[in-house]
Amino acid sequence: MTLHLPDAHGALRAYEPRTEPLALAPGAPFTSRTVFSAAHVVADPYADTTPDAPAAVDWDATLAFRRHLWAHGLGVAEAMDTAQRGMGLDWAGAAELIRRSAAEAKASGGRIACGVGTDQLTGPASLAEVRAAYEEQLAVVEESGAQAILMASRALAATARGPEDYLEVYGHLLRQSAEPVILHWLGPMFDPALEGYWGSSGLDAATDTFLDVIAAHPDKVDGIKVSLLDARREIDLRRRLPKGVRCYTGDDFHYPELIAGDDQGFSHALLGIFDPLGPLAARAVRVLDTGDREGFRALLDPTVELSRHLFQAPTRFYKTGVVFLAWLAGHQSHFTMVGGLQSARSLPHFARAYELADTLGLFPDPKLAEERMRNLLRLYGVDR
Repeated sequence: MTLHLPDAHGALRAYEPRTEPLALAPGAPFTSRTVFSAAHVVADPYADTTPDAPAAVDWDATLAFRRHLWAHGLGVAEAMDTAQRGMGLDWAGAAELIRRSAAEAKASGGRIACGVGTDQLTGPASLAEVRAAYEEQLAVVEESGAQAILMASRALAATARGPEDYLEVYGHLLRQSAEPVILHWLGPMFDPALEGYWGSSGLDAATDTFLDVIAAHPDKVDGIKVSLLDARREIDLRRRLPKGVRCYTGDDFHYPELIAGDDQGFSHALLGIFDPLGPLAARAVRVLDTGDREGFRALLDPTVELSRHLFQAPTRFYKTGVVFLAWLAGHQSHFTMVGGLQSARSLPHFARAYELADTLGLFPDPKLAEERMRNLLRLYGVDR
């Protein structure tokens, strides 16, 4: 059973895989927190395509993974960064993903919220064109019956001259949205094109503009998703939100403490790391539902090392680790990604991700995960 895993220095180390997984069965619905997993897409490995061609998606496997998340009580945040928006999945593919997943959510009784952006714009755009692109995507999401998540826009970041342009565009969208939306602030560590979002490179000024947008339309904002990897800033921000507006953490470095909260409040969750952690995260939230913060932290704190590994710089390539773990866990039959992104991380990175996930007991079939890891090692020339 011994595997020889390469480290970052080119040396091999012996690792003994575990033989039994954690027993993580579905349970009761959550009562204390609203929890979304941003879910990945499964590529069609038989498609004759190229990295810059439209994505070829395996729809059966993609929807099966969403049913897996719903079965454990998590909501699905669809067509988000984890689904490779702007990194292999274009708007046409995202629109089809939204429609298919929303229909599946209705049939399964699962909760779903979908990303609304402007990624159909491929060149320089005016503010009017940015607004129209947002409107087109908002209409698709609302027609599907899903909740809308207004994502940060590369086109708006490139076009806006200052905070007033953000206030105008977001104000227009919130006034016309049929139901309360989730506003998403994605930091430049996830997408460098979003540097200076909300009209300022200074986070204090950007936060003020973000809060101004919410304050002008609190009845149209269900909550905010914050992905800045700065726990202190998120806590300060959530304490300044209008009553009834939720904070959904997107901080894949500090999520246990932010979800657990303190005497002044807590964060709900909308996280990419809950794609591979789904069943374990669900168990932890059910413990938190009983009021047991320490038990919740005892389950989730050990997962942070894996999350920080997957989300290490360049952070935007975390999707590769997420799909890699889904393959090892048996949720898909291959390790092929849209856009060829399976090549975005190194063999030592994969080896450490496998070791951390296996130690946590995340693989339903540890033997299958070990065999697949061994096959990957052979592919890279590691025969021991």
